[in-house]
Amino acid sequence: MSTALYRRYRPETFADVIGQEHVTEPLMTAIQKGRVNHAYLFSGPRGCGKTTSARILARCLNCAQGPTPVPCGTCDSCVELARGGSGSLDVIEIDAASHGGVDDARDLRERATFAPVRDRYKIFIIDEAHMVTSAGFNALLKIVEEPPEHIKFIFATTEPDKVIGTIRSRTHHYPFRLVPPEPLMAYLDLLCNQEGIPVAPGVLSLVIRAGGGSVRDSLSVLDQLMAGADSAGLDYELAVSLLGYTHASLLDDVVDAFAAGDSSTVFGAIDRVIQTGHDPRRFVEDLLERFRDLIIVNAVPESASAILRGVPEDQLNRMRTQAGQLGRAELSRAADITNDALTEMTGATSPRLHLELLCARILLPAADQSEQGTLARVDRIERRLNYAGGVPEAAAVQSASSDGRPDPISTRPQAAPVNHQEPTASRPDAGEPSPGGQPNTPQPSPGG
Repeated sequence: MSTALYRRYRPETFADVIGQEHVTEPLMTAIQKGRVNHAYLFSGPRGCGKTTSARILARCLNCAQGPTPVPCGTCDSCVELARGGSGSLDVIEIDAASHGGVDDARDLRERATFAPVRDRYKIFIIDEAHMVTSAGFNALLKIVEEPPEHIKFIFATTEPDKVIGTIRSRTHHYPFRLVPPEPLMAYLDLLCNQEGIPVAPGVLSLVIRAGGGSVRDSLSVLDQLMAGADSAGLDYELAVSLLGYTHASLLDDVVDAFAAGDSSTVFGAIDRVIQTGHDPRRFVEDLLERFRDLIIVNAVPESASAILRGVPEDQLNRMRTQAGQLGRAELSRAADITNDALTEMTGATSPRLHLELLCARILLPAADQSEQGTLARVDRIERRLNYAGGVPEAAAVQSASSDGRPDPISTRPQAAPVNHQEPTASRPDAGEPSPGGQPNTPQPSPGG
């Protein structure tokens, strides 16, 4: 049996911890300056390195060459606290989820009075510290406030607000964060190279999305994909089917059909989603993410790859085409409709019905009397006229005002046509009767 990836590649120094430089660098500086506190509180989401950093801090403090920000890795303490080590008698890890009562706190307080067996400090790492009861924290309060010189406390928790204020005020609090996609993708790619497993384009993006920024969760997902991969490596089809995401080709078909107003293809895709057993809500989530990606591509077409990391270049090119076919107003309206539908689908008894209504609303901007619907219709008309060979002058004038008011130039009164007639004497019909029945004879001038 093989060891899990997150255990095989657990960091052993602060330099190996990715995405937490705001924590590791101040800790290393404090150790180097000899300003180590007696109690620390590490908080943050699960799988982001809290307990691992607590073990590294214990290695740094108890190293035979230390305290040092970089443990030697060769002394007895470093070897025992290393990855796969047997553990040290002077570093006690306590899971507060099962040992958070007042009796456990009293037992810890009694053990803390004894000197270290071998190393410099006796270090208590209390994981899931928010599970310690109020009575348990109160039993620890005195020793955490004024511990012996040889005692260090490191509390790790995902919910620091549940740690009572009297304990929090006596610790140095370091908040950990979820790891951004860019360093996490580089780290996963490095691990795949070390494992000798090829990875198809787009797979690591799905892994990071499934992991949600947690290094441990991402490594667990990657480990699952590696376990099911064949000699060809991590395949995109395998990742999509195992993780339950919508295939990119299906999303391409749906978005292209939206742009073309092809209702048959859209509702056919919905039927494929249902018939293949996919979760309609997951499909809506994936569709919303696609609309978000298209909005980014439409806004910054040349630098979209710097934001949409891990997306293959051919997929980016397809998305640029789709963004141009839909337009900014239609994309914004479609994203808002999809987001509202996703909210309404929570707890819905008929998710397929919500999905079909969602697609119908996107396909029919004429039924939307809001400002977004109007802008989407104008956007669609302008694109069709552009594709037809240029926007005629009248259409351009009408669509220039987004609020429907006519252009001032088009409403300006026109001058009446002037009829330049020849002099009467030169007309050949000067003797013809006028419309009133009198001949048009020249009148003599006065004095003539």
